[in-house]
Amino acid sequence: MSDNGAPSTGSGTEESGVGAELPASLLVAGLLLERTESPPSLACWTGCFPRPAGMDPAGVSLVVEPAAAPEDSTLQLAREVVSRFDALVDRALEYCRIQLRERCFALTTEELGWLDLPELPLAAPEATVWADRAWAIRFAESRFRLGDPHGILVTFDGTRPVDVEGIDDEG
Repeated sequence: MSDNGAPSTGSGTEESGVGAELPASLLVAGLLLERTESPPSLACWTGCFPRPAGMDPAGVSLVVEPAAAPEDSTLQLAREVVSRFDALVDRALEYCRIQLRERCFALTTEELGWLDLPELPLAAPEATVWADRAWAIRFAESRFRLGDPHGILVTFDGTRPVDVEGIDDEG
């Protein structure tokens, strides 16, 4: 497979039907994304960045619905996210630092104080790129009540964060 994210050769999966035509892995800007088990209506590839011991885990997923191999435009966005991952995580953190001060998030006095700390209590960033070129970073670990139970999601428009929300069981 080439570094441009082109699908690998071969059947790509053991499944029959439409899924059999999907690549088992994609190489995106040097990060190997492997096909993960998912409902038949979508295709998902996930990879984790190699991190030194003690650093938060970090990863990227690419999701296509209905299930199909990703188009070039989707792969291009995934390449940009992978190659600039740390800088984009920093943008998401800074966006949270500013936006979470708004009253609508109803942070406690203690939580508001955390926004002034050198490091926000958000960890384990995971980027997800969808086929419609939407994408977001989810901080899977958070001390904020807003992030209970599934973390905090920062949605992007291109490389600019545009929304932040807590992820709960109702979504």
